[in-house]
Amino acid sequence: MDLNRVQGTGPGGRIVRRDVEEAMAGGANLQSTIITPQLPIANETISLSKLRQAIARRMAESKTSIPHFYVSHEYKMDALVALRSQYNRIVLENEKLSVNDFIVKAVAKTLRQFPNLNASLNGNSILRHGQINIGIAVSVEGGLLTIVSRQADQKPLRQISAEVKAMAGRVREGKIKPDDIEGSTFSISNMGMYDVENFTAIINPPEAAILAVGSAREVPVVERADGRLPLLGVGWRMKATISVDHRVSDGVEAAKFMQALALYLEEPLRLII
Repeated sequence: MDLNRVQGTGPGGRIVRRDVEEAMAGGANLQSTIITPQLPIANETISLSKLRQAIARRMAESKTSIPHFYVSHEYKMDALVALRSQYNRIVLENEKLSVNDFIVKAVAKTLRQFPNLNASLNGNSILRHGQINIGIAVSVEGGLLTIVSRQADQKPLRQISAEVKAMAGRVREGKIKPDDIEGSTFSISNMGMYDVENFTAIINPPEAAILAVGSAREVPVVERADGRLPLLGVGWRMKATISVDHRVSDGVEAAKFMQALALYLEEPLRLII
């Protein structure tokens, strides 16, 4: 018996034995229920766009042919958030820096120390690329495209930011140039703007690695200074995960890369000086 259809007559509307017996006998305490028939939801078939077909082929190839492994790290972002805020207060609107601009520059400078991660597998050898060209995943209708910040380790933050904005604009306007999307040697997929805490990304062949970046957010943190007892406070933290081709590198090297990246993200003046 569906007790939701039984009207209780006990204290506070409670259902008592008498109510159940009367309901079973078809008494007045059985509330009438109007059942509205639910129409079946029709299936919908949508053809894959050419872009989505290309993405499907490349991602299937990557996951089936590349042995991925993953290393995650949490970064202290207080100094970077403060520096970015100070900088953006004194520049024009179109010159403001994003957190991702800092990440692109920090990754590029860190890769100088880890040439195996700025590389591709070439048969039985590893091709270490002479340039550090950072691919940046950009969302477009129906999929993703990767725009390329070339020699990002050698460019100032303002130039990286301006070039990325210009390329992203061309992508969304359908005016993309071949140089905008070709030649990346390491990729970054940043979903921080979607309030994503952390995730893992699929390597973009023939690259050896990709960095997945979550949101920089204020969270409770335990801090200890000058030998004093730990204190509970609030700080900016960001999680990131690197996916690496295990044929090219290993966990120790990836972990060292993530630690070295902290030097630039947690002391961001190093990216300007």
